[in-house]
Amino acid sequence: MQRLFSTFPNSWPGLGLLLLRACLGIALIYLGVAGLAGKRQGLLTLAPYLIADIGGGFLFAGLWTPVIGAAAALDEIWIALSLCSRQRGDAWMHIFLAVLAVSVALLGPGAWSIDARLFGRKRFDIDRTRGGRPSL
Repeated sequence: MQRLFSTFPNSWPGLGLLLLRACLGIALIYLGVAGLAGKRQGLLTLAPYLIADIGGGFLFAGLWTPVIGAAAALDEIWIALSLCSRQRGDAWMHIFLAVLAVSVALLGPGAWSIDARLFGRKRFDIDRTRGGRPSL
């Protein structure tokens, strides 16, 4: 996972990524719950909203950000182009969320995420008194 990102920015850029992830995650969760609460029949019509709920939670936490961001973008395009969507006027909102999901997937999770804790860069201190072997 670390190969997907060169850095995990902190400070102001990290805060910007945190806000972007949080707003996208909350929007996906809200729209997913609203879609599941509607009177729909069949797994094929419920699946996009279930994917949006799960993806929103993962993006909010910053877990598996590039994979979940890409999946959320495909899911939002699926909802926007779906014939079973509630109103055709909502398509632009789903396209906007898809663009945000792609941007989060490409930019990365930032320093304040689970991805940064799991896959972030590690610091090795080289102790010259022990023969130059790195210690953790």
